[in-house]
Amino acid sequence: MDKVVHLVKLSVGSESPETLVAWQHTYAASFPDGLPRHITRMWPKRESEILNGGSIYWVIKGSIQCRQRIVRLDEVTGADGVRRCAIVLDPEIYLTQAALKRPFQGWRYLKPEDAPADLPVSRVNDDILPDELNRALAEIGVL
Repeated sequence: MDKVVHLVKLSVGSESPETLVAWQHTYAASFPDGLPRHITRMWPKRESEILNGGSIYWVIKGSIQCRQRIVRLDEVTGADGVRRCAIVLDPEIYLTQAALKRPFQGWRYLKPEDAPADLPVSRVNDDILPDELNRALAEIGVL
């Protein structure tokens, strides 16, 4: 069986998964395929594992709150002539169980067994808990 690995990344400036979606929707319109992407300086060394079913897990306000499937990695060159990696994403966002994450720079690999589970479909439309309550529940492992 082929290995899978995910990425985890801070969504700086996002207040919620909904604000992440709104920002991506606006930005994705500038690309011919209309797919959202995250452009990063580094090219993942574990590309084949990422493209074997990996997702990017988004950290919003100190906890992983959602994920998106990674569709492909595109090479892009910035205005400065530097080669970068565009992580092209499926526009569908899956809400996940909250998982606390300390701030870090760039992205990190995330093993499937360490990734938070998707929220059951029955909970996707639940009211969002206040940040402090969400954090407290995540700290004791309830979410």
